[in-house]
Amino acid sequence: MIFYTLCGSILQLAFTPYKGSLLPRMFKLNTILISLAIISLLSIIFEEVTHINKAKTTLFFGCLAWLLLFIHATSEQESQHIIEELNENLLEIATLWLFLMSTMTFVAYLNAKGMIQALVQGLFPRELSVRKLMIAVAAFSLVLSAICDNVTATLVSIGLLASFNLAANLKRRMAVLIIFAVNSGGVALITGDVTTLMIFLEGHVTMSELLLLLLPASISVVLLALLFSLKAPGHVNLAPSSSQYSKTDLAIAGIFIMTIISTMMLNMLYSIPPVLTFLMGLSIMFLVGQTQNSDKEELKILEYIRQVEFDTLLFFLGILLLVGMLKEIGILELLTQAYTMVSPSMANYVTGMGSALLDNVPLTAALLKAQPELSTPQWLSLTYAVGVGGSLLVIGSAAGIIAMSKVKELTFVSYLKYLPLLIFAYSLGYLLTLTLANQFY
Repeated sequence: MIFYTLCGSILQLAFTPYKGSLLPRMFKLNTILISLAIISLLSIIFEEVTHINKAKTTLFFGCLAWLLLFIHATSEQESQHIIEELNENLLEIATLWLFLMSTMTFVAYLNAKGMIQALVQGLFPRELSVRKLMIAVAAFSLVLSAICDNVTATLVSIGLLASFNLAANLKRRMAVLIIFAVNSGGVALITGDVTTLMIFLEGHVTMSELLLLLLPASISVVLLALLFSLKAPGHVNLAPSSSQYSKTDLAIAGIFIMTIISTMMLNMLYSIPPVLTFLMGLSIMFLVGQTQNSDKEELKILEYIRQVEFDTLLFFLGILLLVGMLKEIGILELLTQAYTMVSPSMANYVTGMGSALLDNVPLTAALLKAQPELSTPQWLSLTYAVGVGGSLLVIGSAAGIIAMSKVKELTFVSYLKYLPLLIFAYSLGYLLTLTLANQFY
């Protein structure tokens, strides 16, 4: 009831005509928009209390924020500018949507056929200690996210959890570890994280310099796995699997692997957007399924797209609309200005923590546009910070949002329980990055 009352008050204020000069009017609008972003965050935090799906609330507030921007436009020129910014924001969202849909369809198929479980059985023994399991899964997520995108790495890694008989608390802890490991692995190569690619393309770091980040990232991930395993003694068993695969299943698994490899190679050689390559791979998957499967197939290949968690996509849509709104009203530019007020090393550390609240892509873009004068060690520390810092909150990265939608035990509030250890691991990785970078460069 309090939630609805608060929303009603904001809406009443938003749609009340304002008579006065332009500056107070803009201040009023910005205050309302920032309030909507805060309420949206609160709706995620208290989802278990309000029983309102977070995907629906974030989508509602994201759309409402842009509606208010249009309604409060003072001229045709301003309206046109908002249209252009919205179109740019929607293009980014559509690209992510299509990429997620393609990846999630592949993973849904492989998971339904039991092929992910078969991969686990090939890599892991039938019984192992919790500590070894955490280190092994963390290492797997770290390496996978370095060679492919964070979304694919998260989906595959979360799929591993279904292969083990895990208690709810242990499953949640493993999901948190996977989020941190995926974000950590992505900083070491341009194929792993968008922000790493952005900083690389600006010429601030080289491929060999980025590889240096793999050591501090690995150390912090392994340490976090050890800390998580301290209160989780015992052993876990691998769930038995009797799955049988057809030639079509193996062919589609091969298509998935080749799509990942092609995505990396074509992006580096010809700057082809990853979404285009993945859609191409998805189309080949559909064609193979159409020609090889009989009509008696329990689920036709195309129907696996229905198993995609569209709540995840709607949640992404709402979050990115809100972030785009904050960019439009200049909040990200204010953060960029605040960046120059302290030393670069401290600014990078805080910026990484800030990426847990604001999307790291526009935040990094704003910093690159400001063109700060940083040394190579400072650029490397910034790369690590914006890549890993989003792990501090479950909504701070694509990996976290996907994991929260896939693991029902993982919520915003339950994730906060692990915040002290996550900050410790993030801080250690950041300090190791600065130390190593200063020694070599």
